[in-house]
Amino acid sequence: MARDISKETDVPLLQQAVRLLENENRRLTQELVTLTRELAELRKSPNPSLEVQLKLQAVELHLAKLQKMLFGTSSERTAHEEKSDGNPGQNESGATGSEQNAERKQPRRNGSRRQQLDLALVTRRHAVPESKMTCELCGKHLEVWEGQADTSKEVHVIQRAFVMVEHQQQKARCPNGCCVKTAPTPRKLFPGARYSIDFALEVAIQKYLYHMPLARQVRQMRAEGLEIDTQTLWDQLNKLATILYPVYEKILEFVMAHAVIGADETKWRMMSEQERVKHDKNKSWQVWTLATGKAVYYEIEDGRSMKAAEKVLRDYQGIILCDGYAVYEALAGCKPNVVLAFCWSHVRRKYKDIREFFPKDTEKIIELIDKLFEIDRRAPGDNEESLQQRAHLRETLSRPIIDEIARWAKDVQTLPESGLAKAIAYMTNHWSGLLQFLDDPHVPLSNNITERANRDPVLGRKNHYGSRSVRGTEVAAQLYSILETTKLCGVDARAYLQLAVEAALDGQTYELPHQCTGAVAIRADENIRRAAEYLKAII
Repeated sequence: MARDISKETDVPLLQQAVRLLENENRRLTQELVTLTRELAELRKSPNPSLEVQLKLQAVELHLAKLQKMLFGTSSERTAHEEKSDGNPGQNESGATGSEQNAERKQPRRNGSRRQQLDLALVTRRHAVPESKMTCELCGKHLEVWEGQADTSKEVHVIQRAFVMVEHQQQKARCPNGCCVKTAPTPRKLFPGARYSIDFALEVAIQKYLYHMPLARQVRQMRAEGLEIDTQTLWDQLNKLATILYPVYEKILEFVMAHAVIGADETKWRMMSEQERVKHDKNKSWQVWTLATGKAVYYEIEDGRSMKAAEKVLRDYQGIILCDGYAVYEALAGCKPNVVLAFCWSHVRRKYKDIREFFPKDTEKIIELIDKLFEIDRRAPGDNEESLQQRAHLRETLSRPIIDEIARWAKDVQTLPESGLAKAIAYMTNHWSGLLQFLDDPHVPLSNNITERANRDPVLGRKNHYGSRSVRGTEVAAQLYSILETTKLCGVDARAYLQLAVEAALDGQTYELPHQCTGAVAIRADENIRRAAEYLKAII
């Protein structure tokens, strides 16, 4: 069974993998030289061998793939695009990861400092030392010049500190001895809990937002004076996910109510041999992702089969934006109310992967696809005015480009089974789904929102290796869904979780992140104020 080196941290093993890849590169390079010589000889004759040409091309593609795995970057952007576009965070659809916070971010010129408007301002006064309070010219004692001071600013960090809080609940009694009343008990995740709600939120945010494994959190907490173990931290996550489950269900309901949703899946690791055997040890666990512009829903299943897809998508009726995975096509085939729209970024990627070997042919098609994205960027947003403008642009400008792409695919000369032929086949085989965006302005050109939503679970599985139980997959899916949705909506994750837990303990289900940005912002400001007060106390 092949080992996934992306999860390896063993340096000697990684060095060995590099050596093996280098040896494979040398072997393929030698084979490439041999085939090139054969092709040169055959080209001298009137009928060069098509088989040799295809074999040569296959070796070149394989060699390029190995070199990219070893030395390449994961970006799809070309050097020209990076130079010409001043926004490196912009993707093919024109969206950036920080659009929701655009109003709060100030433009920064080269060499200027960031304003850091979100940080609390704490003033610390520095007095002139008593030893320097004498005038060197006349010998008189200096007096403080009120209202005058030199100022400078620096970013400071408050070290996290764990404290044992003793809650003293006041008692009140009736003078006549009728009754005794006690102040309310502080809120807890569950009766008798020794760890506060804030502590549980800290553990969840560190693991599912910042990808820190529980074992690493334990080591860090012990270094900061708290003796704890991973089981205790897991208990906090398990209880937190149970309390917040209604929010998770509400996210699913919200996503499913959309006429267009993005769908994707990525691998997840089940570390428990017992659980893997119970669910068929040969199956590959998958994170299934459903996304819209304001919410992300995750579900972790023991496969990416038709059965898993039906379980995740339930009775959804509408348009699913996806890649060319056959299960989605099979699902649409048996559900008449499901329509597939395919992602133009995937098509573009097919041509980018072979651009080195077919520069003249791929330059034209990549340029045409880029024009589609450029046209859509003229009408961003989802309000009614933007949708009408986008529909008009697509009908008047995008449709002629689509016709040109179709003519290019028909006229371009390719070798059977070549990389270019396969890229064209992928595009033409999914043609009807690729044209869905022309008839519906709600359909994005790409599924980049969903693919970006998969990045944090991928980083998480790399850092904390996956889940040890089925319950672990459920907790991960629930907390990832809530935290990624807060991030997508640009709200403070900790503040949102605090409000959602408080509502749940009152028997209510809190609003979704996109509905409560005002309340969350107020709570986030309160957290900043508390941090500022703490800083004043220690300095």
